[in-house]
Amino acid sequence: MEQGVFFVYIGLDRCFAGVAWWQPGPELLRAMRKAIATKPAEFRGLTGTLKKAGLELDTEGCMKRAPRGFEQVTETDLAQAVRNRHFAVRHTIDPAGIHTSALVDELVDFTLRAKPLLDWGRAIQGKVSAS
Repeated sequence: MEQGVFFVYIGLDRCFAGVAWWQPGPELLRAMRKAIATKPAEFRGLTGTLKKAGLELDTEGCMKRAPRGFEQVTETDLAQAVRNRHFAVRHTIDPAGIHTSALVDELVDFTLRAKPLLDWGRAIQGKVSAS
């Protein structure tokens, strides 16, 4: 799944919305990791913007060690980021509110706060597609 996506999960165990670059192909994932390693200020700007919006990159499914070619990335935040297999942010949804009209506004607000992640990935994806 190369494109950035917005999704909503309503389940018995939990309810949440997400904005993600989920399972990007090898070429795009490598380009994202390279962007983190070679443009750390830009990546930190992204994570800072997300943090101000109350969001954090999810680390679910991240690698235990740095991927091949990224062993030189040693700064803690960047080393964590290059180990990600996905780039996603989540918003917990109260199950009691899934039938209310307020959920629409809540999801729109979340999506707007998460948009910098989509923009970051799209900029990288455009460079990969152009090569």
